[in-house]
Amino acid sequence: MSGLDTPERGFQISRRQALAALGLVGVAGADAVTRTPSAYAADRGGVPTISGRVVAVGIPGASAIAPVGTFLPGSPIHSNPVLAAFTQPGRVCDPTRIVVGSRSNFGAPKANPDQAAGSFLSIDPGGADLAVPDRFAASGGQASALGGAVQMYSAQSPNWRNGFYTPGAVTADQTAVANPLGMSINNAFGRFWPANAPYGLNGPGSSSIADPDGRPLAGAPNPTTGGVYFGDITGRTPTQVIPGAISKAAVGTALIGRSPDGSGRAVFAVVVADGSVVQEHTVKALDGIAPPRTVQPLVHRSWGHDSGHRGRVPLPRLGVLISYAPELILYVSQPFDDSIKVIELTIGGPQGNEVFVPSGLRTIRSSALDQPLDLAPVRIDTTHPDHASNTTLQPGSDIYICNRGNDTIVRMRQDGTTVGVRRVRLGRHSLGGARLNGIATSTDGSRIWVTYVGALPGGDDAEGGVLELPAF
Repeated sequence: MSGLDTPERGFQISRRQALAALGLVGVAGADAVTRTPSAYAADRGGVPTISGRVVAVGIPGASAIAPVGTFLPGSPIHSNPVLAAFTQPGRVCDPTRIVVGSRSNFGAPKANPDQAAGSFLSIDPGGADLAVPDRFAASGGQASALGGAVQMYSAQSPNWRNGFYTPGAVTADQTAVANPLGMSINNAFGRFWPANAPYGLNGPGSSSIADPDGRPLAGAPNPTTGGVYFGDITGRTPTQVIPGAISKAAVGTALIGRSPDGSGRAVFAVVVADGSVVQEHTVKALDGIAPPRTVQPLVHRSWGHDSGHRGRVPLPRLGVLISYAPELILYVSQPFDDSIKVIELTIGGPQGNEVFVPSGLRTIRSSALDQPLDLAPVRIDTTHPDHASNTTLQPGSDIYICNRGNDTIVRMRQDGTTVGVRRVRLGRHSLGGARLNGIATSTDGSRIWVTYVGALPGGDDAEGGVLELPAF
């Protein structure tokens, strides 16, 4: 049984209990703990290394990273010719490219002066040492630099307001991206879903549905929400099935799949900095899943000034993954607890308005975990018509865990057993003052991409960038 401890005595939530307790009172406190064996302790004096190459530099606060991937037949980006044009070779949504979050607008003017800037870049990962120009997007559109190797996807700029396509939305003034901390791409039947911290960790957050042009959803089926969920103003109306809001920053997100209400619409899980988890429905707006402190909160947390780099210290963030078979499970990293929260999901709620509810909680602990700030599938699900996404585990896939604390990547089974640990280096050198800040896997499973913040050894760029590593 791989050395797992028995969950805490008496912890079990039945389907009936989950339905009866949609407020989920006490769920966060009834937490089982899984303690796992680890190869890392034995290797502490000589952890195997993995050598990376520099893809891009000059990305301030480089954070969430994801492969664009292929959108499946039947999805709007595949089947709508206007949207599909953006996926052609060399275009911003070319399946071979990666998208990378940044706290910079790269020269694009702000849409909302009181909010933080921020953007997602589309980058050709085949490039090397790409130095991103700091104002290449000053025109305010999907600008291009370095022969198209770097392109703007979306930013906190007027071109990407929700009101462009949905002027009557309550979030018409909000943009698809603002200080982004997460990205989940619905390759199965949808679009891009960024998670944002426009007012830092302690202010209200946002999450959006973005088209290939970087703007919030055109033809939105909910004219009140449009393509942006924000704070407490985009909850399900007239009444939420489960209370919830993005009252603090959105710090991670993952596609759950199609709604259990039979509508066929997408539902995403968004983790909020207060430790709550919400679910977003493209038609019925936002409900809760789990209350504050279910996940260890990130509000009032900071990396401090221990990162050793000269640039601004980035906001803490976390990773979110979904496993849909044999059970529906949400994995969330807890960087300040050196652990991973495991939230088992089931279906509850009134007929016709069914939602996802938690049926169990446990925590994975391992000495291999050292500020685990992001997660990625070892094998991404790229083929399931309801689940294909960069944040979806192929059934049976292991998990890559990105440790900020010691610049290592851990490969771990879903039961918490550590398979291997690798310390990230550049050739024979450590990362110096840089710290890892995000992780993604290529769709074919052969490569790992990581974002970093701070200065690499021998370099004078203290902003951040992207490294490519071989899979292991």
